[in-house]
Amino acid sequence: MEIIDRALYFYQMEISDYTTYLEISKSVKDSKLSEKIKNIALMEKKHAIFWREFLESRGITELTQKKPYLKIRFMKLLSKIFNPALVISFFELGESGTIKEYYRFSKTENLSEEEKKNLKSIILDEIEHETFFAKQINKKGLSNVRDFVLGMNDGLVEILGAVAGLSAVYLTQPVIVGVSGLIVGVAGALSMGIGAFISVRSQRQVNQAQKEQMEIIFDVSPERAVQEYRERLIQSGVVEEIAQEISSKIGKNKEAISKLLIEETEENEIRSGLFTGIAYLFGVFFPVIPFFFAPTSYVALPFSVLFAGIVLTVVAVIISVLSGISVKKKVIEMVISAFTAAGIAYGFGSIMQSIFGINL
Repeated sequence: MEIIDRALYFYQMEISDYTTYLEISKSVKDSKLSEKIKNIALMEKKHAIFWREFLESRGITELTQKKPYLKIRFMKLLSKIFNPALVISFFELGESGTIKEYYRFSKTENLSEEEKKNLKSIILDEIEHETFFAKQINKKGLSNVRDFVLGMNDGLVEILGAVAGLSAVYLTQPVIVGVSGLIVGVAGALSMGIGAFISVRSQRQVNQAQKEQMEIIFDVSPERAVQEYRERLIQSGVVEEIAQEISSKIGKNKEAISKLLIEETEENEIRSGLFTGIAYLFGVFFPVIPFFFAPTSYVALPFSVLFAGIVLTVVAVIISVLSGISVKKKVIEMVISAFTAAGIAYGFGSIMQSIFGINL
């Protein structure tokens, strides 16, 4: 019965995607993009037909088609505020979870060879969709959304732990806790920002040095550059005979070999440093702000934990959608981890208060 339930779920999911993307395609002004989204919607319809036939072959003939009115309205609303392509891209990036489910289904269930073949084709379609919408995200300059969210998460979790520990020491001085949290937060943001700046800059310098070395190698011995490329292919797992064939075909094409051997760094180190630091500071704000308004740290700490929990939940949902993993599991994982760290920090602060006799 489990195989039927899963197939029913897949059928409803594909029908939902078909109707949603078809409706959204009508609101996209770019004719080429609209046509592409419409074609993807028709692919989703084809997938739904596969699952319908799959279920019918197993005696399930009464299938309902639930139109996701709420989802469509929500996405249309977002499309009025943001570019429709970005809205769909955001939701479609969760397709990796579907891909994994389909793959597991094809490996664990008793399917005919024809069904396995069709399911493989569907998986390839979903990968194509994911790749297309990921490119749309990059074209619109939003490829750093996940980096910002993760940077903000780092700042939030670390400062939540810091203010929790300080709350146990400065029981009646919440402003001291707040100021201390801000100081730690600013220091952390500077550390993260400078670290990102140095990391990107160092990678760029390494790439430049490698390019200069490659220029020398090509000038002195082009054959050595080809040999180095062949060795790199073998190290990556390519069969030696195939690596030899590929490297011989590329020959002495300096530009091609340089691109293949040297990883290009397009990211700007200044922008990366600022982006990372600001993201971290944004996370610092939520657990710190209650300590500037509450009469005691005992009152401020629950609000700090509450604000942090709300933001962590939002962050977990975003990460889950972008990564295609379970929203529920990710929310539980992130919230419990942060609150555990805060609890341990509070306990450690209490121990320090007792050892040093601090009474503030």
